[in-house]
Amino acid sequence: MSEIKILTIEHADIYRSLRLEALKNNPEAFSSSYEEEVVLPLSVYEKRLQSTETYIFGAFSDNRLVGTVTLVKESKRKLQHRATIFAMYVSQESRQKGIGKSLMVNALEKARNLKTIEQIYLTVVTENHTAKSLYELLGFQVYALERKALKINDHYYDEEHMVCFIT
Repeated sequence: MSEIKILTIEHADIYRSLRLEALKNNPEAFSSSYEEEVVLPLSVYEKRLQSTETYIFGAFSDNRLVGTVTLVKESKRKLQHRATIFAMYVSQESRQKGIGKSLMVNALEKARNLKTIEQIYLTVVTENHTAKSLYELLGFQVYALERKALKINDHYYDEEHMVCFIT
């Protein structure tokens, strides 16, 4: 069983470690690269965890961080009814245990509790059928396909843009 909580500055070191693991193990799932982030100081991760527009949820199993998902509120006046999900990751040994679903459910609940959020956006690599199925189960729908969205070495990845209307 895992426990989901919003990460704070005290989690910066373990958050950084899991983030780097995610970028190394699943580079196609993130726009950032391992090479770009491994050189960043811990203070960058601390700053991410202190943002008032960002909520980073962590899944803990046996007191170990095994998954994260980030919910970012839009701050511009005309976009304040929107939020975006980023950086969804569950460590390989913790997959297929409902942790990803728990992370997403917590992020969606937080968005609903913020009262101003009406729709949530995310992108998913078209080849990631497991993630796409989870997002569809939670009410997300594809609204656009971006061909060659990511390029890693000489391989391109298409991304689907999804939205969930929560009001």
